[in-house]
Amino acid sequence: MTKTNLDIFRLMEEWAPLNLAYEWDNVGLQIGSYTNSVKKIMVTLDVLESVVDEAIDNDIDLIIAHHPLLFKPIKEVNIDTPHGRIIHKLIQHNISVYASHTNLDIANGGVNDMLADLLNLQSQDVLVETKTEKLFKISVSVPKSHKNDVLEAFNNSGAGHIGDYSNCTFQIEGQGTFKPLEGTAPHIGTQNELEIVDEIKVETIVQEGILANVVHAMIEAHPYEEAAYDIFPLHNQGEVLGLGRMGTLDKQTDLETFCKQVKYAFDISHMRITGDLTKKINKVAILGGSGEKYINAAKQKGADVYITGDMTFHTAQTAWQMGLSLIDPGHYIEKVMKKATKQYLDDRLQSNTVEVMISESNTEPFQFI
Repeated sequence: MTKTNLDIFRLMEEWAPLNLAYEWDNVGLQIGSYTNSVKKIMVTLDVLESVVDEAIDNDIDLIIAHHPLLFKPIKEVNIDTPHGRIIHKLIQHNISVYASHTNLDIANGGVNDMLADLLNLQSQDVLVETKTEKLFKISVSVPKSHKNDVLEAFNNSGAGHIGDYSNCTFQIEGQGTFKPLEGTAPHIGTQNELEIVDEIKVETIVQEGILANVVHAMIEAHPYEEAAYDIFPLHNQGEVLGLGRMGTLDKQTDLETFCKQVKYAFDISHMRITGDLTKKINKVAILGGSGEKYINAAKQKGADVYITGDMTFHTAQTAWQMGLSLIDPGHYIEKVMKKATKQYLDDRLQSNTVEVMISESNTEPFQFI
């Protein structure tokens, strides 16, 4: 079956729901159409002109980026400027662009989890809490013959997770009644005749961010023209989500040795460090991208060292004076999302009709000499 941009967006939003993003962020569709068909996807950290040229050369239909192409409102598309040329080329070649930014930073299994996992941090926790996920219960009645289709739709769209358990549902047998009226094309029954059908009511729990996708998947799997379902808001405590991660090393080490581990884990040759290189390191805070404003959060949570990019002089001095060591490996370590996003899409698509590739363009602006 041919996939559209919307199909791919729904998959991305099961992983990183748009409602997780900060209000100032611009995530989701940047350029293109929800209805465009997709045969080739390219994953990139940034959408620079070199990336767009690479996409054109590879007949790409959709670019999935971490950093939004359209971050601030634009007043003109001047093709004499680099930004204008990028937009012009994308439209000319019918290439869509989708951004998953702070929502992918915050999401479980997102950028900050990827970085923490590369360092093998233990007992991971959120560094900066941003929200507690609201929970809903969805209940639907379905003929016995299609129960497994609906269960599969729930599970594949991310519903039914309680703690470390997946596929959580409750099912009860009963009878449904309905009378198809004029103009209907019922899957079961005849117009203007009352039908009594043996059905199963299936209930499951759903996080707010994926609720719309779950409902869509359920309706697609349900055989009836009009599926009978209910959605209830719950007072249950949802998962606490946020930016950055805290964790501990499996073995205490000194700052200098740990810096070597960081360079190896993130495949970088240089980074900036503050603090005594002989200091013992056990508890680590990390936040991909620009996280200097969270030095107090890292200190308050007991971090021995805080890893983040784009540190400025005076903020680094402040951290140094408060006894918090800093490691600035640069913004570009967020490139880890490229391989992980390709793997996620390959696993979810499981299809020969859509190819996912990783951009080979280097979008790191800095060189070290």
